[in-house]
Amino acid sequence: MGPLTPDVVCRPDQLTSTWLSEALQRPVEVRSVDAVGTGQIGVCYRVTLLGADGRETVLAKLPAADPGTREMLAGAYRGEVTFYADLASTVAVVVPRCEYAAIRAGTGEFTLLLEDLAPAVQGDQLAGCSLGQAGAAVVNLAGLHGPRWCDPTLLDVPGLSVNGPDDAAILAELYGPATETFVDALHDRIGEDDVDTLHGCVEVAETWALARAERFALVHGDYRLDNLMFDGDSVWAVDWQTLSLALPARDLAYVLGTSLEVDDRRAGERDLVAAYHQALLAHGVSSYTSEQCWDDYRFAMVQGPLVAVFGFAYGTRTDRGDLMFAAMVRRACAAIRDLDTLGLV
Repeated sequence: MGPLTPDVVCRPDQLTSTWLSEALQRPVEVRSVDAVGTGQIGVCYRVTLLGADGRETVLAKLPAADPGTREMLAGAYRGEVTFYADLASTVAVVVPRCEYAAIRAGTGEFTLLLEDLAPAVQGDQLAGCSLGQAGAAVVNLAGLHGPRWCDPTLLDVPGLSVNGPDDAAILAELYGPATETFVDALHDRIGEDDVDTLHGCVEVAETWALARAERFALVHGDYRLDNLMFDGDSVWAVDWQTLSLALPARDLAYVLGTSLEVDDRRAGERDLVAAYHQALLAHGVSSYTSEQCWDDYRFAMVQGPLVAVFGFAYGTRTDRGDLMFAAMVRRACAAIRDLDTLGLV
């Protein structure tokens, strides 16, 4: 079978010179198509091209090969395409330049052509990061949240909404069993205090999910080291399949709580939250004090174990994944106790 249409291709053999020349709106010749990444959500290829200005590369993101997986992930794919096509230009977060974005209506068939960020390197969630990297990440994060802070027109974007009672009830129903799956499998990799904290998060999950809805913005939803690219002082955010509307500090608490070793977080989080708040002000956010920001950061720390537990329970299990999710939970649960997060819910 040849290319599907000029607008969407779903397989690497469909990334032909003809199709790419049309998509990029300039004549190019394909020299190689090489898989990159693990391909758990979709698949990604580095495409080497020869054009009028010489050799260049782009990254092609395509859907999973399995039709059932495509259908299940259609909403996530649609969210990422919507971000690059319609929303990225309205915020200031640094992301790969999008060369092309298309999705076939009502399906999980999509194509994204993105800037190749090499030689930037992916963050390592298991290893954690430095305070300097965390600082660059939170300032970049403010560029996502600030420009459309509490913007009611975001509620008109298809697929985006603030959590309602039904969403919170479903989350609470699933979170308990997912937590038990995590604890049963990885109990030996976390402490008893962490197990108690995880159970405490389950108890407050429904209330937490609905609280502080008066403050919302575009949130990445999985803003962590494995979804950040670093090159010196520069950072880019990638993988936008979990885009939603929520309390902005969820992203902030998640990246700091899961990425920094406990002692580093304790030493640097006040300054890091302050840097994020100052960046928000620079993007035009008003009537949001530094005290409110710190309080939201403390409150939002539940995001860390929540995402890690669901990621473990519903993802494909790997040795690295076990170590990574355990590290994320250990770090975030320590932060929840340090900050008395559960006492705020």
